[in-house]
Amino acid sequence: MRNKKIETITLKRGGSEVQLDYADLRKAVLVLRAVNHKLRQRIIDLLEDSDTMTVTDIYIKLRLEQSVASQHLAILRRAGVVLTERQGKFIYYSLNRDRLQQISQLVEELAG
Repeated sequence: MRNKKIETITLKRGGSEVQLDYADLRKAVLVLRAVNHKLRQRIIDLLEDSDTMTVTDIYIKLRLEQSVASQHLAILRRAGVVLTERQGKFIYYSLNRDRLQQISQLVEELAG
């Protein structure tokens, strides 16, 4: 078994230093990239207004191709921004509000 080295990054802000775990920072970057896209932001806004929606509901409302909507939903799902629930042959998408709160707190910490 290989020993895994824990790498940290030190950010200097003013007179203080902030230690960040590299793996956590990398995950955060992937999540921020996922939500920093105009179309995915529109999907998030749409899901905020509705509790759950199918991919069909989403691509019709946003006037997209089904494959485009599915690709962007998959990115949001991998980032943990949306949750899925299968009911028969339909998959319902909803926002992971806890995850969005975590993202918001992370952005505030990094920007603050």
